[in-house]
Amino acid sequence: MKIAVVGGGSTYTPELIDGFARLNAEVTELTLVDPAADRLSVVGPFAERIFRRYGHAGRISWTTDLDEGLTGADVVIIQLRVGGQNARISDETFPLECGCIGQETTGAGGLAKAMRTIPVVLDVADRARRLAKPGAWIVNFTNPTGLVTRALLDAGHRAVGLCNVAIGFQRRFAAMLGVEPEAVTLDHVGLNHLTWERAAYVDGVDRLPELMAAHLDELAETVVLPSRILESLGSVPSYYLRYFYSHDVVVEEERGAPTRGQKVAEMEATLLEMYADPALDTKPELLAKRGGAFYSEAAVGLIGSLLSGDGAVHSVNVRNNGTLPFLSDEAVIEVSCRVDGSGATPLPVTPVGPHLAGLIAHVSGYEELAILAATLGGRERVYQALLAHPLVGQHDLAEGLTDLLLAENAAHFKWVS
Repeated sequence: MKIAVVGGGSTYTPELIDGFARLNAEVTELTLVDPAADRLSVVGPFAERIFRRYGHAGRISWTTDLDEGLTGADVVIIQLRVGGQNARISDETFPLECGCIGQETTGAGGLAKAMRTIPVVLDVADRARRLAKPGAWIVNFTNPTGLVTRALLDAGHRAVGLCNVAIGFQRRFAAMLGVEPEAVTLDHVGLNHLTWERAAYVDGVDRLPELMAAHLDELAETVVLPSRILESLGSVPSYYLRYFYSHDVVVEEERGAPTRGQKVAEMEATLLEMYADPALDTKPELLAKRGGAFYSEAAVGLIGSLLSGDGAVHSVNVRNNGTLPFLSDEAVIEVSCRVDGSGATPLPVTPVGPHLAGLIAHVSGYEELAILAATLGGRERVYQALLAHPLVGQHDLAEGLTDLLLAENAAHFKWVS
């Protein structure tokens, strides 16, 4: 089995490599693809050392040639970042000029990232359709995952989107309950980076109420929200709901503080120095601070189910197709699914109350407009998407953010004059 990792020069990649080395012996070739030859020359050999340390028989290769990397692949993992950390830093700062959240996956920054990313990902997917094996799966880990996955599905690709939020909660809940992670099935529902854990089933019994009773303050601290919110909702929102429930507080925190992108850029420089050490053959502790906890377990598990058809449960991004009746069938949602060789099928979802459904529907409407802006371009489409976003939603803000977004990203949009 050949797996191609597009964006393989990322400092995330050793996390993924470690997962395949430990958990999937069926990989015969894992090819890292990235235009950054300098990064590949460091990450590639380090990945090879990790495989050898675990005694994995698979071959690690790396290339700057996208077509070469995709040829013959059974699975294509996409984890790229168009514009690098500099673009991320821009996404995290320009919205602050209008008093809005600066973040790379939601609000104006998230739209900017989607518009840079979606055309590139679609080009990769079109090449994969020609060069990878017939029926090859595309596993998208590129943010904003829901938007990118919808663009892939709209273009007819065999794709599923993956995020590590759910598996992080599964692992946390399992530790609190003293059970194996696989014993916990989440009622994980919403859109990518807009999800809530509404139940945690163990042997068919929902254990979330007792978890919240015993660990309410700890869970609230984990998602950086007041415990009052979790109490009222009766569920645990993802950390990303903080941008909605505590918007103004976060904006004030962000003003004048180093952005996450700036911190990650410094961390990446250190990680690459560490990876270059020919004696290093295990992922360093610093990598855990880079983000993407349990990314490798989520990716390896999902790919294993897609190829083996084992029917295991994974939380992924898929077409709605009636799962949430208040959304269109074409919307892409993030829910717990049973996964086999034909793809991911959402588990039955208990009715979603208006306190969640309203926000989900609002953001899903924005996402439809964001896809149009990313695939067709045009200032008016950017403005319309921002006007529809619940974190913007005002004419003056949408106008100002549109101008800033286009100015910051003019080099990435061919249609900007």
